[in-house]
Amino acid sequence: MPEQVRARALGAFYGLALGDALGMPTQSMSRTRIKDRYGSITTLVDASPDQPIAPGMPAGSVTDDTEQAVLVAKLLIDGNGRIDPYTFADALRAWEADMTSRGSRDLLGPSTKRALEHLDAGLTPQQAGVTGTTNGAAMRVTPVAIANPVGDRLLDAVISASVVTHNTSLGIAAASAIAAAVSASIDGADLSTALDEAEHAAHSGARRSNWVPGGEVAPRIRWAREWVRGMSRGALADAVAEVVGTSVAAQESVVAAIALAEVSADDPLDSLLLAAQIGGDTDTIAAILGAILGAQHGVAGLPADLVGKVREVNGLDLDPLVDGLLTLR
Repeated sequence: MPEQVRARALGAFYGLALGDALGMPTQSMSRTRIKDRYGSITTLVDASPDQPIAPGMPAGSVTDDTEQAVLVAKLLIDGNGRIDPYTFADALRAWEADMTSRGSRDLLGPSTKRALEHLDAGLTPQQAGVTGTTNGAAMRVTPVAIANPVGDRLLDAVISASVVTHNTSLGIAAASAIAAAVSASIDGADLSTALDEAEHAAHSGARRSNWVPGGEVAPRIRWAREWVRGMSRGALADAVAEVVGTSVAAQESVVAAIALAEVSADDPLDSLLLAAQIGGDTDTIAAILGAILGAQHGVAGLPADLVGKVREVNGLDLDPLVDGLLTLR
């Protein structure tokens, strides 16, 4: 595997973790409340005591975005590129039980929890995720992108890794978009090309899953990218927060991350800091953005001191996982 490909794959996974940690203290908060509590976010910071999801968590801590991505990476490697849906469901339950034992409020998202309940009730994996329209599949899809080049194989792998919890046109489209953007970037595509791949994959993914009502991901990606080009940092923040949307809905937060990437490619840290202050599902938006920009710039293009702190705080060594995933690629 060429060293540049490995560097970009490491950048994707560590970029995800860095974005996640930057967004951790602000998640589920409004822009106004974020400013009142933290002022301007310029680095990794401790979560405030009244943080609704992660009260008092130390600076650099990651959340479910990184932890579930690590879980997916291990399952892919152990399964030689395939994730058994029942094994995945059991792993998600075990992850939540561990989080509960640690006193964390960062538990399974609504789509995943509902899907596991459906699975327990006897539904098939394909039936279990038919209400999953949130960003859970997209937030943990980066390992799938590292393990698979862009194309039908990648789309098949995204669906396999997502169907049990997010088997909807919105959930699969969002996960397909992020996987394609990251995978194309790992292979050296420039940002514009990578985001074009995201749009194409979202269109294809939506048509290979159960249709649900809602603004479709691919057209929203195309519209948002065109709309935000040339915007100032302040105007971009307003546009994403107030019009694109920053909720857990797949067609909001995933499109928000791509919109931020569209005009923020040259400075990954500045882009991630903006995502951390945008309000709403900031940890997931910043994590997804970090995966795309990390794959674009490579691990050396990320701030080494902040990545080092995230690694230290969480005991996080992603290098062996990335090497295992690249073996699958």
